[in-house]
Amino acid sequence: MKVEEEIRDIFSHIRGLIEAYQDIGLGPPPLSADTLRFLSPDQSNNAALNIKSAGKAEDNRDQPTHPASLKDLREHIGDCQRCKLYKGRTHLVYGEGSPVAKLVFVGEGPGYDEDLAGRPFVGKSGKLLTKIIEKGMGLTREEVYICNVVKCHPPKNRDPEKDEIEACAPFLRKQLQIINPEVICCLGRVACQALLGRDFKITRDRGKWRSYEDIPLMPTFHPAYLLRNPSAKREVWEDVKIIMKRIGLEVK
Repeated sequence: MKVEEEIRDIFSHIRGLIEAYQDIGLGPPPLSADTLRFLSPDQSNNAALNIKSAGKAEDNRDQPTHPASLKDLREHIGDCQRCKLYKGRTHLVYGEGSPVAKLVFVGEGPGYDEDLAGRPFVGKSGKLLTKIIEKGMGLTREEVYICNVVKCHPPKNRDPEKDEIEACAPFLRKQLQIINPEVICCLGRVACQALLGRDFKITRDRGKWRSYEDIPLMPTFHPAYLLRNPSAKREVWEDVKIIMKRIGLEVK
């Protein structure tokens, strides 16, 4: 591929992301007004896309064309083919739980069992997460919300790739915006880097409060890591106790 063609493809991908953000009522990515104007498919009529400079975007959540509920957002996503992961999936795994949950768990992506079931965290890792929620926190899965950064199973359980994460990012952001939880519990390196940036190091930064879209976020190890490294369960329990205190649960 020629350099010019590669650059053209990059700009086309960014335009697609901007349109995806606007379709579900989110403001544009943090780019300058000039850059957004250049990327607009219709440079002569930016108003058609409602493009504003970052930090000054209008809140379009009340417009009927934008998903106002988790159900509406799921319908908007539809039979998603926005990245290559759709080719090998059995089911799109959207997320489940309470739409008014105080606590949202975010993992990296569906595994083999989740792909077959169409539900998040139902395999061995999911059983451990359920144990943490029920026996550790005294809650049920129905009282929290559980989802992933990407909605389709990456082949051979590999890490989701950058373009796959970017394709799903607007929908995860909108899920969190609709639920507006008191706390996000981010599970594992991949999910934490997707929400907090590539500089995040799970072994260095877990257990320390961060923020995503002004929502307090607690990063901790993924349940799959705990299955491989049982000694890390103690560290996760300390993180869970911090979360419990934040959302008003009794820590025994």
